[in-house]
Amino acid sequence: MPEAVIVGGVRTPFVKAGAAFNQLPAQELGRLAVRELLDRANLDPARVDELICGNVASPVDAANVARVIALRAGIPRDKIAHTVSRNCASGFECVTQACDRVVSGRAKCVVAIGVDSMSHIPLFYPKKFADKLLRLSSARSAWQKLKTFASFRLSDLIPQIGIKLGLTDPVTGLMMGDTAERLAREFKITRDEQDQFALRSHQLAAAAWQENRLASEVMTVYVDDREGGVKPISQDVGFRADQSLESLAKMKPYFDRRWGSVTIGNSCQITDGAAALLIVEANTAREWGLTPLGRIRDYAYAGCDPTRMGLGPVFATSRVLQQTGLKLSDMELVELNEAFAAQAIACLRGFESPAGACAAAGCELAPLGSINLERLNVNGGAIALGHPVGATGTRLILTLLHELRRRELSRGLATLCIGGGQGGAVVVEIE
Repeated sequence: MPEAVIVGGVRTPFVKAGAAFNQLPAQELGRLAVRELLDRANLDPARVDELICGNVASPVDAANVARVIALRAGIPRDKIAHTVSRNCASGFECVTQACDRVVSGRAKCVVAIGVDSMSHIPLFYPKKFADKLLRLSSARSAWQKLKTFASFRLSDLIPQIGIKLGLTDPVTGLMMGDTAERLAREFKITRDEQDQFALRSHQLAAAAWQENRLASEVMTVYVDDREGGVKPISQDVGFRADQSLESLAKMKPYFDRRWGSVTIGNSCQITDGAAALLIVEANTAREWGLTPLGRIRDYAYAGCDPTRMGLGPVFATSRVLQQTGLKLSDMELVELNEAFAAQAIACLRGFESPAGACAAAGCELAPLGSINLERLNVNGGAIALGHPVGATGTRLILTLLHELRRRELSRGLATLCIGGGQGGAVVVEIE
């Protein structure tokens, strides 16, 4: 039976939305990452059978952004490409689908890329404004045009913020931050605990870059600067080496302004970025002289209460451990996406006592065990590095594989919560 191995990976720096990558749409960020991935592997693009792209904020001017990225990166026209979306796990979905393609024998070489440019999420005008414009364009007489003009109101011009709409669950009506507030209350997670967790993320990310631990996975992206020149961006833009509890404590609650504890400071950053992996059939990789970086042992997705979507990693991790026969203690490193500090802390408690911690969500799981903080998000997480939604899952796998190799360890877990009430978990191994 064919075996899928990951033979290479790279990501762009993750940059706060509206900053250095403001002029780079998702299709360009994706092109840059794929081109760098193939160049580092010294692989002819014609050997790629398929490209799968995880993307959430789909560019309106690049339908099926996977195909646009593939063609612009030099992958031949007769190769195929498609885009997948599983909200925050879109970066997982492209990787797990790529592995399935290889294992099924349908492909020998697949590029899996997760990408999002949150700087390019547009503003929307209300539907009633669009309807009036349509009526105006179809008016045949001067009277009809005048009557339509008279129907316009200033309220028609109030834009709807696309990113706010995207981060609001249409079933429950809750923003993702509202679900974090719910978990903070149910798990009795204090504001200080959340700020301490956020501080840890910034400190670990700063230390990782100071010690050059993330450089091997991050490429350099050149952008235009304000003086008309070109500026290289070679590391993540968003983490703060000088972050302090005092500055975090000054931030006001953002989602529940009166009683809440979730702030911008203890939440993930809105970010632009791309991450790509090259997945090849094992025998083919040997024939091509490609050295495996690692492999996906197994993966799982699980559903949960949308109002407590942050607990998704507990459910998905339980499922993938059952599938593999492994224990949480077998995971030598863990990458748990930090959508919110409250959400991440709730998951840590949920791993220890699912029946009690997840009772409100109807959970009947056995305890999974505890995670030693010394092996959790050791290079910082999304609170410091950012969360370009479609790219994060791919980034978690890439970072985990590199750190396992650096420490000469063999197995790790990458897991994240998914807006809408799901969780994803991937077990990776180094041979």
